[in-house]
Amino acid sequence: MQGVVPDNSIPDLIPASMLAAFAYCPRLCYLQWVQGEFLDSAETVDGRLKHSWVDEAEDPVPEDFRPFHARSVSLTAPQVGVCCRLDLLESDGQKATPVEYKRGHAPKTPEGLYEPYQIQLCAQALALRENGFSCDQGVVYFIGSKERVPVKIDHFLIDRTLALIAALRSATKNGQIPPPLQSSSRCNRCSLAGVCLPDEVNLLKQLEAESKCESWQNEDIRKLLPARDDAVPIYVVGQGHTVRKRGERLEVWSHDGGKVSEARLMEVSQVNLYGGVEITTPATVELMQRGIPVLHFTHGGWFEGICEGMSHKNVELRIRQFEWASDPTKSLSIARQIVSGKIENCRTRIRRYDPGQPADVLELLSRLANDAEHSSSMQTLLGIEGASANSYFSRFGEMLKADEDVFFFKDRNKRPPRDPVNAVLSYLYGILAKELFVTVLAVGFDPYLGFYHQPRYGRPALALDMMEEFRPTIADSVAISMFNNRELTKSDFIRTGIGTSLTPDAKRAVVAGYERRMQKEIVHPVFGYKISYRRVLEVQARLLSRVLYGELKEYPAFVAR
Repeated sequence: MQGVVPDNSIPDLIPASMLAAFAYCPRLCYLQWVQGEFLDSAETVDGRLKHSWVDEAEDPVPEDFRPFHARSVSLTAPQVGVCCRLDLLESDGQKATPVEYKRGHAPKTPEGLYEPYQIQLCAQALALRENGFSCDQGVVYFIGSKERVPVKIDHFLIDRTLALIAALRSATKNGQIPPPLQSSSRCNRCSLAGVCLPDEVNLLKQLEAESKCESWQNEDIRKLLPARDDAVPIYVVGQGHTVRKRGERLEVWSHDGGKVSEARLMEVSQVNLYGGVEITTPATVELMQRGIPVLHFTHGGWFEGICEGMSHKNVELRIRQFEWASDPTKSLSIARQIVSGKIENCRTRIRRYDPGQPADVLELLSRLANDAEHSSSMQTLLGIEGASANSYFSRFGEMLKADEDVFFFKDRNKRPPRDPVNAVLSYLYGILAKELFVTVLAVGFDPYLGFYHQPRYGRPALALDMMEEFRPTIADSVAISMFNNRELTKSDFIRTGIGTSLTPDAKRAVVAGYERRMQKEIVHPVFGYKISYRRVLEVQARLLSRVLYGELKEYPAFVAR
């Protein structure tokens, strides 16, 4: 009665809800169904809550065609190529009527019921017909206004539905993501606008076509994604501390049994544990279920690993990532933009903080940025980056206004850092690396396969790739600011025969300085809207994915103004 056939004989069936999404926005459907993207909005949460009573249990469908009402009925229709879950199925014994529940009020516009609603009901009607029912009408019930709106299943609607099924199958078979809508009002309340980036992608494609990326400014681009995330990372630095779950909160307890701090789970985006910090199994399981990663670091701040729930479902993106990474020409095209953007941002740091601003250094960095953009090989690019780093760090000490006798900076060194400035830089680079690790993982990438940094056991190459352009803009800027504002003193550092490290209080201070920077809102240099640095990282990772999908010709590095 319900179209039950052996699993191995069922073709890939299109859910009726996805067909409705395709009618609404082909790109939205592709993101959800093919790439596994989904984010909640106020509307989706409200709709799920109002819809929950319908989905409580699946009612059986009688086999004698007597009158019945059945909730949450699942159907498959292999011949049509769809599957569906009917909110309510009504039958008078002769005809069956699918009823689809929707939040909100029935539309009062001249156009009548929205096409996606009609398409979804038509797909359900076709599934009912294939399973032996007679169905010539469906109903949409609007929970807000408590109205039933009938939908006639005529040949015009059927032809449109079948055409959409064919179009969706073609799009998924070709593996080509549909283009974003152009200035559509449908994007305004879409929960996936921050994933889709419709205006941003359209703008960058226009700039590529017109070659105006340096001079063009868009004042009308819509800000469809929040400037910053309401959820923020928490950091636990303290030997013997334990993270526990209590109700809807995470609590941090010291080794002597006293509670140190707490945070509401809904306000946590990631949990960072430094050194000998423990976390209980109930807390770990709860965080995995909520998709909140737990990151582990050494006492010195080196990123050791991550504990997370089910990984991102976007297999298509990882396939493309592996294809691009295996192609030296494609990898070089991304690496060039990354290194060029990094050098430009180094030059900006010197222009802002170096009172001397030697013209020869600025000129050299400008020339190296241009050379990086046109580099012919990865080896040449590595040499260009090395030359720019030497030039940049030769002026780094001039950007520090702290006591030179205490915080003298000669050159960049690491493993272990030999002076306080290098100790702070290394600690910040470690934090920034984990930030990009979490970001690219959340977008759907494999963090260990990069395009500039070569694969090596345990090295998060892609996170390090994405980190390059943000070293001067985020990490170096935090270090310069903290030293110049006297937030770090001589007592914050531990000097040994082999190097210099930070005290626990200094680490907490550096983390606080880093978080201030990440939550700071800036005007995006290309898109023109206000956005936090943490959100910028996500946007850059998603723009990189658009390059791999072929929507953008070049990776647009973030270059601060």
